[in-house]
Amino acid sequence: MPEINGTVIVTGGSRGIGASISTELAGAGLHVACLSRSGELPDLQGLDEAAQRRVRAMRCDITDADSVQAAFAAVPEMFGKPVVGLVNNAGIHLQGASATFPIADFERVMTTNATSVLLASQAAYPYLCESGSSLIVNIGSFYDKLGVKGNAAYCASKAAVGAISRCLAVEWARNGIRVLNIAPGYIETDLNREELNGEALQAFLKKRIPAGGPGQAADIGRLVAMLFQLPGRFLTGETLYVDGGQGMAL
Repeated sequence: MPEINGTVIVTGGSRGIGASISTELAGAGLHVACLSRSGELPDLQGLDEAAQRRVRAMRCDITDADSVQAAFAAVPEMFGKPVVGLVNNAGIHLQGASATFPIADFERVMTTNATSVLLASQAAYPYLCESGSSLIVNIGSFYDKLGVKGNAAYCASKAAVGAISRCLAVEWARNGIRVLNIAPGYIETDLNREELNGEALQAFLKKRIPAGGPGQAADIGRLVAMLFQLPGRFLTGETLYVDGGQGMAL
């Protein structure tokens, strides 16, 4: 892989998939600004001291335009490195019967999962243009192409992430900005480990997922890090499904 340098902003970077993305990027040589509401660092124990110094945390509410603008404006001075990437990872999952699902909850999911992607991308845009060659990776879901009971809000929000990714890829290609959407399936993290290891769900997933069970957060983190190391400018606008084959299996 070629040598890489610069700063990547990761939203929701303190826990779960975002934490894995942040540490994998730092391990690959990039500087990482981890944005989250808590403002906490992810677990860095698996990184050497040099890589740990390449990760810093910042408090940010990705649903609030002023908070996003302030955080992104501070990032270039954080390491003194150009901003070469953005990973829109932050999100929430609320579910319930569509006939009675509160519209306020639907709007909250759409704002957190989809509107924030455009908001953060707009905030990052001038910095990404300056670098001349940059990448936005959005974290969607394989639910974007499925009909899942009780998940109208989540499915809609993740379908919107894919649509936003395609539109930005087309509009911003001439600015040297590529945009990709990663759509994970069931991924085990520190946030859902207990639920996924429940006997009934574990048995279902082993049967339903061709790969034999859920993926790991590191599967997503390593893929994101790899995408930032790939040379070339022609891979853009695509959705990469990382679901162990579940979304296509009969």
